[in-house]
Amino acid sequence: MERLFSPWRSQYIASFKREQQHGDECLFCAVTASRKDKRNLIVHRGQTCFVMMNLYPYNSGHIMVVPYKHTSDLGDLTAKEHAEVMALIARMMAAMKKVMNPHGYNIGANLGRPAGAGIDQHIHFHLVPRWNGDTNFMPTLAETKLVSEDIERTYAKLRKALKSVRK
Repeated sequence: MERLFSPWRSQYIASFKREQQHGDECLFCAVTASRKDKRNLIVHRGQTCFVMMNLYPYNSGHIMVVPYKHTSDLGDLTAKEHAEVMALIARMMAAMKKVMNPHGYNIGANLGRPAGAGIDQHIHFHLVPRWNGDTNFMPTLAETKLVSEDIERTYAKLRKALKSVRK
């Protein structure tokens, strides 16, 4: 498989290192501390977790549910944190249904760098909307993924829909 390099991704991650107040703070911790939700594409803040758009989505609408607690170990999360992760995933699925009408979803977490985690020090859960036929010739022939909608437009739609989705 050919590799598609995205140097802007490392610039994005590095930008938070420049802004953070503490040298050991991770990207997710820096994002929540900055309180710049629109800039950071934070769709929702809950009691123990928040939801943000994935800047490098697998599909339009790809979001992440991230506990505020800085840990890489699923076992470190409390029952309340586990419950809110699942509740936010379900709520986001309802919001996506309203604005995007996907045919299915991928839900998952990459725990550790060998499992594919780009940010392995802070656990987070992916929700990716899927449509019948959402693969096309680009991934097959060119090994390149197309994202069909501007991320800021998707962000605005999901925030609006979330207001009308039952908690």
